[in-house]
Amino acid sequence: MGRPNALFRLALCLACTFVAPTRAQAPAASAATSPTTNPTISEDTWMSVLLGGRKIGSLHVERQRDGQTVTTTQTLSILLTRNGKSIPLGNTSRSVETPDGRPLGFRARTTMSAMDSVVEGTRLPDGAFRVDITVGGATRQETMDWTAGALLAEGQRLAMLDAGRQPGRHYRLAMFDPASRQVLDVDTEVLGEETVQLPGGTERLSHQRQILYQARGEQVLDLWLDAQGRVRKGLLGMLGSRMEMLACDRACAQAPAQGVDMFRAAMVDAPRALTPNLRTTSLRYRVHVDGDATQPFIDTDEQRVIPLGHGDWQIDTGGPHMHGQPPPQPGDLAANAWLQSDDPLIRDLTAKAIGNAGTPVLKMRRLRNFVSGYITQHGLDVGYASALEVANHRQGDCTEFAVLLAAMARAAGVPARVVTGMVYTDRYGNAARVFVPHAWVQAWTGQRWQSYDAALRHFDSTHLALDSGDGDPWHFYGVTDLFGRLRIDSVKSVTELFDAPIDSAPASPAGTAGNGVGSGGGNG
Repeated sequence: MGRPNALFRLALCLACTFVAPTRAQAPAASAATSPTTNPTISEDTWMSVLLGGRKIGSLHVERQRDGQTVTTTQTLSILLTRNGKSIPLGNTSRSVETPDGRPLGFRARTTMSAMDSVVEGTRLPDGAFRVDITVGGATRQETMDWTAGALLAEGQRLAMLDAGRQPGRHYRLAMFDPASRQVLDVDTEVLGEETVQLPGGTERLSHQRQILYQARGEQVLDLWLDAQGRVRKGLLGMLGSRMEMLACDRACAQAPAQGVDMFRAAMVDAPRALTPNLRTTSLRYRVHVDGDATQPFIDTDEQRVIPLGHGDWQIDTGGPHMHGQPPPQPGDLAANAWLQSDDPLIRDLTAKAIGNAGTPVLKMRRLRNFVSGYITQHGLDVGYASALEVANHRQGDCTEFAVLLAAMARAAGVPARVVTGMVYTDRYGNAARVFVPHAWVQAWTGQRWQSYDAALRHFDSTHLALDSGDGDPWHFYGVTDLFGRLRIDSVKSVTELFDAPIDSAPASPAGTAGNGVGSGGGNG
């Protein structure tokens, strides 16, 4: 269970803004060079990446201008650990633009498992982009309309450079991330000049603050730029720690990484021990979330979420909550880059697993049993693999169980989604009585969405859902920082709620009509 690499999504977002170059190395002008000549310019930047003061990786940014094209290549390398196991993660993104920042193409190669995932976009004559997505060895093609105003690396650099000359200015950036193909709408403020200590010495820099507004709260990124618009420092809060990127020389940036166990930092302490008997009953949680989170948890057909004000939330789990979620959409049955339900191998495995099962519930029970036994290596060094890669290599942790089960469900004609959340465990590593990051599957059984957990072989009332999606890993990274801002203040069973006064509880306990976890998806 668990996702140690959730840091990577935030690090990638941070890296996408580090597009300002170091000093240009351009050929000297000569008498033969006319004023209209566009010389080739090559620029190079190295940065050290730290979390909580410990080095976890490096960022290398290369920018080249050749005639009427500007190519920016950003290479991010991170090393994390989980229970002493090293997990290398990496991303190389490349954007091709005109000198004034108009997008021409993009490419991103991401390392999260044994097989890299690649996204490559090429501008078409009508302004749309043809996008080739390769995941798990399989390539899919789609056409994407470009969002008006969205900027790649050079466009972002030019916008920040222009704004940096105007202290007190507020402006917005629509930043396109090639890896996730998402546009991040960021509110930016120019705070003014400050003295900043860097590995190579003290510099006078312009401070800009970027805020990304999300349902789960704000993400704040601070950037410091020099007089030429070069980003020299970046700072992002995550899981209660500071993540920094500091400009330095190559030797500094490539110095050995230090071990950081991100999975331990993402754990949330339980206020009490939750016995096996409690886990099979309906439970009510009172949770506090620091910051401005408008919807930190999702309502599902098995989980009801009620805001109590001042960052407090009530969560009822354990019984079916009809109409907690809308019925499935066409996309919930479709194959995609991460859930390759139309691949011959996955279709063959699905047919073998379901046999003559005729109903969605019976199909899902058989599929869950099959996937639980099919993945034989519970690899701690797998960052995130697609369903096809899992089908071929048969290893992974909770997310690999989830993507394979979701893909097989879709191959069997059952709409399915991958859920990101957390689950209780008595012990994980050296930690006791904690909730850990986790993933499982929701399937549409005809009347409602029901959960199935192939990694743990059961679903109970200690599963708390934060988000659901189509298996794309960027859904997981979107909830990363939430783990560092969660506190579970109390957990009460139905019996305890009836035996004692209910404080701040505007709704009836979940499952009081006799619907326990068994009828709410417990066989998942």
